[in-house]
Amino acid sequence: MMRLVIRVGGSVIASPFNPKLMNAYVKLLLDLKRQGHMVGAVIGGGSLSRELIKTARTMGLSEPAQDEVAISMSRVVAQLFVLKLGFHGTLTVPTNIEDAANLFGKSNIVVMGGLKPGMTTDAVAAMLAERVNADLLVKASNVDGIYTKDPNKYKDAEKLQSVRFNDLRGLFEKQKHEAGIHQVIDPEAIHILHKNKIKTVVVSGFKPENVLVAVKGEEVGTLIS
Repeated sequence: MMRLVIRVGGSVIASPFNPKLMNAYVKLLLDLKRQGHMVGAVIGGGSLSRELIKTARTMGLSEPAQDEVAISMSRVVAQLFVLKLGFHGTLTVPTNIEDAANLFGKSNIVVMGGLKPGMTTDAVAAMLAERVNADLLVKASNVDGIYTKDPNKYKDAEKLQSVRFNDLRGLFEKQKHEAGIHQVIDPEAIHILHKNKIKTVVVSGFKPENVLVAVKGEEVGTLIS
């Protein structure tokens, strides 16, 4: 049995909404639970969250306010998971880490969205993993791993099979949070994961089975340790 936190990127399931893929992730969470694992998931808001941030920014709202609307959208997406899970889930979306941690490990699968301004759902997943002493965090991303450079900008970018936490920050452009930040792992999440030495794997989320491969300890995506 493992303590697992699964971070499902909104860019994977909600940009635009992909009901078939969302159902596949619900099945994945149920499969992990049936295997005896303790499971928590953190869901992103995707392109609609970023569109709301853009609208709020254009309206002249503060960055915390921009974050607030994105958090609301991520919780709506998380609620879809909770409703689909039914009695296997927590019936509501926890809005703080303590509530989520108390539910974690019981008979229910915990599903969260965002928490508060100043952090993304990456950081929420890292905080949950820290709080429940997770054995593994798997991020199902819109890329198949971590690269030496942004593969969308540089043709010579090389995918890394593994990377140390000490070297991780140097691979990303953003070193602090900003509303709408969009990189493989956000700076605050990197700090939390590094501090607690939480084993993390980044995989392509467009194939949910990649998460199962990572849980089995087989090679997939990029291992961070």
